Amino acid sequence: MKVVLIGVGQAGGKVTQSLAEFDYEMGFNAVRGALAVNTARPDLQNLDIDTALIGQDRVKGHGVGGDNELGAQIMQENATEVLENLDGRITTEAEAVVIVAGLGGGTGSGGAPMLARELKRIYEMPVYVLGILPGKDEGGLYQANAGRSLKTAARESDSLLLVDNDAWRGSGDSVADGYKRINDAISQRVGLLLASGEAVEGVGESVVDSSEIINTLRGGGISSIGYASAQASEDPSENVNTITSVTRNALLTSMSLPNAVEAESALLVVAGDPERLSRKGVERARRWVEDETGSMEVRGGDFPLGSDKIAALVVLSGVERSGRVDDFMRKANEAAKSQGGTVDPDEFDNENLDSLL
Repeated sequence: MKVVLIGVGQAGGKVTQSLAEFDYEMGFNAVRGALAVNTARPDLQNLDIDTALIGQDRVKGHGVGGDNELGAQIMQENATEVLENLDGRITTEAEAVVIVAGLGGGTGSGGAPMLARELKRIYEMPVYVLGILPGKDEGGLYQANAGRSLKTAARESDSLLLVDNDAWRGSGDSVADGYKRINDAISQRVGLLLASGEAVEGVGESVVDSSEIINTLRGGGISSIGYASAQASEDPSENVNTITSVTRNALLTSMSLPNAVEAESALLVVAGDPERLSRKGVERARRWVEDETGSMEVRGGDFPLGSDKIAALVVLSGVERSGRVDDFMRKANEAAKSQGGTVDPDEFDNENLDSLL
């Protein structure tokens, strides 16, 4: 699936660079362009991808200080400049645009939904937001920002792929190590998803293509992604149980939004050496995902990849009714109330929810 990446804000820029590097190192060639956009000049200086500094007339290159309303205003005022920076990157080869942003800060959480709206107004291809929730220890401002941004990003994008910052952080990690672990986990999972339609090693039995990714996410709302791997036997018949096992681990222990299993639709991608993959195992695992998620719309296929391991990638779409989202919105509401605002947690799609736009 050929995409253009746009990182908005500090976290968005770093994750976008990590995704671009993973795609290049793996030779997938799924990323056809990468741009980082920010209001803070220092956050762009250490990035190797193309960058765009916006809002200089408002904040002089110093950022928005966690004010996501200001971040949204600046993106609205500078949308034309950002789109000009995308000239030549969004070509007929591109099948989707992915906006990457941390939802707790200012520029990313405010700017990403606004940019998604502008891109959807101009382009017919899907526009997805890869949004990263702040950790539980990051403070009330970030929780409140993320609650409002989450609602708005889900509404303005074709799908919001949500990553809980605490999902992949190790208990003993330092702050720097924790963010690196999260960035690496996002790059591996999302990078493999984007590459699924690009057969790079051999020919699979039922290769997933980009249309199946797009159709899985077509319903909109919130989506999540999980991954697990295990050593494969050289005999494909011995890998039937291995495929089922890694699929279970991906869905039950490694999702980007933990404890969100019920879904409207799902996609299972099993990656590995074509000579070791069992079609029976893939189909059995797909049926298990169908039973576990309660969805009658579960797509499945394989991704040929030169490796002595078998990996399962699970994408769930329509998980906004999950307990994890409800819990997060309650906490965001409490944080917003302490600042004199509100984010109604009762109805995720209630039109009265506080909005950034």
